[in-house]
Amino acid sequence: MAAGDPSSSMRARMEALIRRKQREITSGLESLEETARFREDTWERENDGGGGKSCVLQNGSTFEKAGVNISVVYGALSPAAILSMKSEHKKLEIPLDPITGKPTEGLQFFACGISLVVHPHNPHAPTTHLNYRYFETWKDDGTPAVWWFGGGADLTPSYLYEEDVKLFHSMHKEALDKHDTSYYPKFKKWCDEYFWIKHRGENRGVGGIFFDDLDERDPSDLLAMCEHCLDAYLPSYLPILVRRKDMPYTAEEKEWQQIRRGRYVEFNLVLDRGTQFGLRTPGSRIESILVSLPINAKWLYDHHPPAGSKEEALVKILKNPRDWL
Repeated sequence: MAAGDPSSSMRARMEALIRRKQREITSGLESLEETARFREDTWERENDGGGGKSCVLQNGSTFEKAGVNISVVYGALSPAAILSMKSEHKKLEIPLDPITGKPTEGLQFFACGISLVVHPHNPHAPTTHLNYRYFETWKDDGTPAVWWFGGGADLTPSYLYEEDVKLFHSMHKEALDKHDTSYYPKFKKWCDEYFWIKHRGENRGVGGIFFDDLDERDPSDLLAMCEHCLDAYLPSYLPILVRRKDMPYTAEEKEWQQIRRGRYVEFNLVLDRGTQFGLRTPGSRIESILVSLPINAKWLYDHHPPAGSKEEALVKILKNPRDWL
């Protein structure tokens, strides 16, 4: 990154935010964990291309697995990578040589973000996911060419407790309403559409909020919005864990949790754009990209929950997303 770039303060402010929130969120999750702590794993990309820090907790008393990762990476996007991203980010353009008209070696980019996934042991305690990020490319003079914010947070239960879902949605609506009351319904719908498992005809979970390619306002305003949404995460999730983490459960309920986690894996590996972007970015750290996957999951052939069961009640909601507020 060129020194003195006019956009560097936004990069620095987003980086400072995600580093602070990583510390806050890992501390908050550890407050409900008796037997394990997060392991910090710092990594770097080749060719001075930035890096990140992965914080991963495994096999605790409350959490089977929890990953809270940040990354701050930069370098050149190849023409092939730009082409694959253009379907979702129309403003990206492959730089062309002014003389030959052929694609140049790549487009300089900066990307930073925080991403987490939490998989509790108890099948009555929901999995949750969060991701907030900032992406930028720039011209030869250092001014931004393209920039955007993206992110969101969502809830994936194995058993439906409406009070939990309403708490999660209401906290995120409150955060978004500070900036624009049209954001929550728009981002809630976007979340339902994004986390749709096409080959199953069902949602991954009960949604939350999701947005991408957001550049419609002053970047400082959008940064503040991301901060308020990040602030909403622990108050929206920790009370749910307190309610559910020690509930009794049966072997059958545990198996149902593993089947639902199989659906989670299907979405992340087949459909998730973030996973695909990470896997095709040169120098990416595969362990950090795939930390979202649960330790245990199941795929039972032609499995259908019994009619009238709590399991079927969840599936009906997943096939027909509803408004929670």
